[in-house]
Amino acid sequence: MVINADSAQVYADLQVLSARPTEQEMHGVPHRLFGAWDGAQACSAADWADAAKREIENAQLAGAVPILVGGTGLYIRTLLEGIAPIPAIDQHVRDTVRAMDAEALYAALQREDPHAAQALNPGDSQRLARALEVVRSTDRPLHEWQRHKVGGIGKAVTLAPLVLLPDREWLYERCDRRFTLMMENGAVEEVEHLLARKLPDDLPVMRAIGVPQIADYLRGATSREDAIARGRQVTRNYAKRQYTWLRHQPPDDWKRLEPENISIERDFDILFSD
Repeated sequence: MVINADSAQVYADLQVLSARPTEQEMHGVPHRLFGAWDGAQACSAADWADAAKREIENAQLAGAVPILVGGTGLYIRTLLEGIAPIPAIDQHVRDTVRAMDAEALYAALQREDPHAAQALNPGDSQRLARALEVVRSTDRPLHEWQRHKVGGIGKAVTLAPLVLLPDREWLYERCDRRFTLMMENGAVEEVEHLLARKLPDDLPVMRAIGVPQIADYLRGATSREDAIARGRQVTRNYAKRQYTWLRHQPPDDWKRLEPENISIERDFDILFSD
């Protein structure tokens, strides 16, 4: 059984732009948590981890091997390590913080949680806002909450992890080609449907790679060629960040291989042992 661990492929609205596997590509193998969330409902790492735990248990009860695929590190980390039991954020605090731009968020965080400000990118408004709303709502900085995580299954399951690290130039060329093909094969129509739903711009589905760039094209703010160029660039930027994360963040004993060097029998020998 294949279980999705990609934060874009969870949304039913993003079949094309997330490159979600088609029925033909699934080859009759059960696939779970692909397109399982409506775009109007944000899927947090905790939401996904809860659903993934259920799917893993169901697979094991059925005598199947659950195979998690996808590159959203936060999802995998939350599943294996658990999540900090942070209380619900006061809505007034959240509204105030989420209305601030990145510069204001970073300045406030430097005063109220210097530890988080030092660790985060000054332009990462999403993570800056999360850290600031936590310290303002709970009077405790985020890193203190994160010291005590609950709900992780990493110590209760046997893992056979594999990190794919393809050649970078090959990867970037694929990113460019993929975005162009998406534009030709339904991505524009996909964003048209999203815009017709009039969903809030801060929902994850509306911030997914390709959606803002194509939305600007559909609104007449940019040309199709510019939308493609920008979509290619943000895709490559994301691939670069993901590549760096996968090289350095997972445990050192997780295998890191180029795709052409994989041997199913050797690299997943644990799956074939009695």
